[in-house]
Amino acid sequence: MITLDVMNSTEFQEYLNTAIHSYAESNVQSGNWSEQESISKAMEQYTQLLPDNEKTADNKLFTIRFEGEEVGVIWMALKPNNKGFIYDIKIKEDYRGRGFGKQAMGEIEKVAKEYGLKSIGLHVFAHNPLARSLYEKLGYKETSIVMAKEL
Repeated sequence: MITLDVMNSTEFQEYLNTAIHSYAESNVQSGNWSEQESISKAMEQYTQLLPDNEKTADNKLFTIRFEGEEVGVIWMALKPNNKGFIYDIKIKEDYRGRGFGKQAMGEIEKVAKEYGLKSIGLHVFAHNPLARSLYEKLGYKETSIVMAKEL
């Protein structure tokens, strides 16, 4: 069984360093950003979304643990109208494929209910079919699709 522990400042800094690079890379891979601008754009977005780091109001950042070991992170924001939004979930590479992502999603739903949320949204990059498949199995439905064509 996994636990979600509130992220401390050291864990947040470690998370932020990897998250910015990962988010930048995903946006380059998706064709949203050029490689040259990707890191600065990712840093800008994280600064806007988390101006007070792990203590930013209405944002819940957790370290996912299994038997005391850190296996990943999950970040959910509390939005107006009793809605939540999962900005990030990452399972460390060595722990993938063992059900930790599915368990973390179940645990974050419990946290959401404790805050009185009625729904949770998330974004998944098109180049990540494994994540998309997991979310569909957990009952998430598409609410919008963005399409692009290279010219």
